[in-house]
Amino acid sequence: MAERSRKQSTSESPDPIAERLAVRRTHKLYLGGAFPRSESNRSYAVTSSTGVHLANAARASRKDVRDAVSSARAAWPGWSGRSAHNRGQILYRVAELLEGRRAQFAEELTQATGLGRTRAGQRVSASIDRWVYYAGWTDKIAQVLGSTNPVSGPFGNVSRPESCGVVGVIAPQQDPLLGLVSVLAPVLAAGNTAVVLASEPAPIPAVSLSEVLATADVPAGVVNILTGHTSELAPPLASHEELDGLDLCGAGTQTADLATAAATTLTRILHPIAGEDFTADPGLSRIRPFMETKTVWQPLGT
Repeated sequence: MAERSRKQSTSESPDPIAERLAVRRTHKLYLGGAFPRSESNRSYAVTSSTGVHLANAARASRKDVRDAVSSARAAWPGWSGRSAHNRGQILYRVAELLEGRRAQFAEELTQATGLGRTRAGQRVSASIDRWVYYAGWTDKIAQVLGSTNPVSGPFGNVSRPESCGVVGVIAPQQDPLLGLVSVLAPVLAAGNTAVVLASEPAPIPAVSLSEVLATADVPAGVVNILTGHTSELAPPLASHEELDGLDLCGAGTQTADLATAAATTLTRILHPIAGEDFTADPGLSRIRPFMETKTVWQPLGT
């Protein structure tokens, strides 16, 4: 009798986990180290590869682009002024935190791209490895790209690569994590700061990456990630006078117009590479375009 009473009492007790309301994520921008909503307070629907509604993402405006560039400009002296070793430590920390959220990113990739869990996991692993790869390059760039130059005269002549400043990055549209990391990490490794336009159809991995960056000792303003319509955000970014470099990787049909707009302010441009394989060893192909070489002459002797 007592046993039946206990069973009845257990069956009638409500399950507190089943009854609780889920905490829904609000997908915001990443700007100046904070997570604001779009200045216009707009959003747009994000769907899975099969058309299922996943979330609403913030739809950034032209004002958000201007704020992001200003934030990146303010952060550049501090970031470029850090030792190369310290920048490498911070990029490695990003890899550590991404490793701890591997399952989350794999699930987001599966939903966004339709990849199976195994392939999605491989893409996440490759993204983590890419952060480690560029973390190792930070204190080697000067040795590889710099030089001691022979001159005719009593002078020492040394050339040294330095960051060019604020770089706009239009991320790949169909490769929302590995592609994003592959174009962002080299910009940071070189000492630049970045304004990123995330993949329009699949922005959620970029939003999650911004949360990793915010807890990985990356200084506020070094990376600014905007979500929204690329056709609306790319033109004001490309033509911004405070922009020093522009990676057009994910520009698509806008490439020619954006390149023209960027050229009016003498902005460095990296054009899309046809058939680019983000799983391949990238080498210095994405570091070199956003560095400038400065040469110093030093008198020798008395």
